[in-house]
Amino acid sequence: MSYDDYSSALKSGQREYRARLQKGNYPYLPALDEILSFVDVEYEVSLGLCEIPLDLIVGTRTKGRTNSFAANFMPLLNTHTEFAGKWIKLCTSLQEEGLRDPVKVYEFMNRFYVLEGNKRVSVLKYLDAYSLPCNVIRVVPKRSESKENQIYYEFLDFYSVARINYIYFSEKGRFAQLLKQMGCPPEKEWTSDDRRDFHDFYTRFRKAFESKGGGKLPITVGDALLAFITVFGYQEAKEKDSEEMKDDLAKVWDEFLVLTEEKSIQLSMEPPKKSDTIVRHKNLLNLILPDNAAKVKIALFYEKTHRTSSWAYAHELGRLYLENVFPGQVETEPFEKIVAGKNDLETMEQAIKDGYNLLFTTSPVMIPASLKIAANHPDVKILNCSLNTSHPTLRTYYARMYEAKFLAGAIAGSMTTTNKIGYIANYPIFGMAASINAFALGAKMVNPHARVYLDWSTLKDRGVEIVRDPEINYIMDQDMALPGSASRHFGLYRVNGETPDNLAMTTWHWGKLYEKIVRIVLNGTWKEDDTEAGSRAINYWWGMSAGVIDLICSQNLPQATRRLVDLLRNDICADVLVPFSGELYSQDGTLMNSADQSVQPQDIITMDWLLDNVEGCIPAITDLTEEAQAVAKMQGLGKTTGEGNA
Repeated sequence: MSYDDYSSALKSGQREYRARLQKGNYPYLPALDEILSFVDVEYEVSLGLCEIPLDLIVGTRTKGRTNSFAANFMPLLNTHTEFAGKWIKLCTSLQEEGLRDPVKVYEFMNRFYVLEGNKRVSVLKYLDAYSLPCNVIRVVPKRSESKENQIYYEFLDFYSVARINYIYFSEKGRFAQLLKQMGCPPEKEWTSDDRRDFHDFYTRFRKAFESKGGGKLPITVGDALLAFITVFGYQEAKEKDSEEMKDDLAKVWDEFLVLTEEKSIQLSMEPPKKSDTIVRHKNLLNLILPDNAAKVKIALFYEKTHRTSSWAYAHELGRLYLENVFPGQVETEPFEKIVAGKNDLETMEQAIKDGYNLLFTTSPVMIPASLKIAANHPDVKILNCSLNTSHPTLRTYYARMYEAKFLAGAIAGSMTTTNKIGYIANYPIFGMAASINAFALGAKMVNPHARVYLDWSTLKDRGVEIVRDPEINYIMDQDMALPGSASRHFGLYRVNGETPDNLAMTTWHWGKLYEKIVRIVLNGTWKEDDTEAGSRAINYWWGMSAGVIDLICSQNLPQATRRLVDLLRNDICADVLVPFSGELYSQDGTLMNSADQSVQPQDIITMDWLLDNVEGCIPAITDLTEEAQAVAKMQGLGKTTGEGNA
């Protein structure tokens, strides 16, 4: 039988050899010595005896035996050679007695190259073994700016605590994300139980993923596994058997497809015109939603209550607006005091059981629960209020608040007498740097000497300090005051003793945004958006032209200033004025945008730098209050979280 095995392995090697030649690729095993001749090596270290997956063994240490094997490690020498005789004898021994001696290999960039034991590797690959014990020497390259090098150094950090090498990623930041999803502190070493549990889960997942055709996707098994546990959670996912896993893979297959897209998010910058047209004609709407049709049941989920949170209060006004716009056609219900990881899933599941089929979750901390609900209930439409969320099973919505901040900055810049303007931000999340910078741009447009002094209301160890500066007479503060609060410290105000003079207020008109999304559902545009987006995630990101945000000005503003605001607003709505265009320099003097360009929408969302006329910085996540940290972990800027944009 071993002679037949060799003949079969030889044919496999010959096929691989020809296929690679036809594509213009090197047909033999790569030699590490040749690879290292182009690499600066930092150090070598012995890892001792390790279990190495065979698919990670890709070549030889030296070139001596290279031509005996095709690139898939199958033999190329004919059946009458001494090499073939040794291969056949070894095949018989391995089948009857198993492997007695470990192979010696060198590891470079988490790929392994054989120094001693090439035929053993060849036979075991032919026999479809999964792994084998190896004595490993690791060769570490010097750090560089290449993505592959940076991913490898992230792997080294991961390996130092996990001691596993079979999982790998195609993008930066994902090793840290894996530990986060597993609930493992990045510095805590794994126990043998941790490794066994993860290996069992990884093996089941890999088999299920590959049986569904995952091997044809240009992503690693690790990429797919991370996407899977992001939706279902690690603790729950590792308890699933193979059949359950296959069923769940089908539910979230688009999550894997989006990893293959160059752009994972489709931004909807304006509401569909078809939606507005249908809504204006009430008779046509009645045809779509006749009186005897089932109501659209809409649930909104708030972290706090609308009596204690200005954010929840604003969304609650939006919910009431919906009921006024669609009398008798929609039914809405608020769900308050939603605690992420505690009652969020339970509350959403109950809402669905009660017949609610359009769900709005109003905080980024509800993203994990929203993802799981979306995967398990594909017939329910669910949206989360956040930005830059690249999960195709979950739609998101937000507003381009930076447009209104630009107008507020123009007011402050035109009125300041000291050229020092304050700005109090809250959460360092996607879109926040854009709002700060847009405000600074507005001020600079009318006053080139204006500087914006930035502070944060969510720092845990101190209060806001800019209010103590007597030269800062104009401050941009939170968008709304707390419900029932007598405080006037919101919007743009002039410091005037204990009671500020309010000059302008940026407003979120959630009601209009919700109305436009409901119309998308009613007129069928929802399905059209799915078709157009393909596997990409859909983010609704609308601005002043859609009526979902605005700047309300006080009558105390000078008439000329109000006219300026009206002109700027009209130009922004008509897309004549683009705030983020022309030369833009960051605080360190780096040119971030050239004179003849506009910053792209996705780059505005992920902006993590501040303009050169801003004094202050984006805080580290550890400097924030516990509540702010929870939000920043889900939607924080790359420099804040240290994890990048996953």
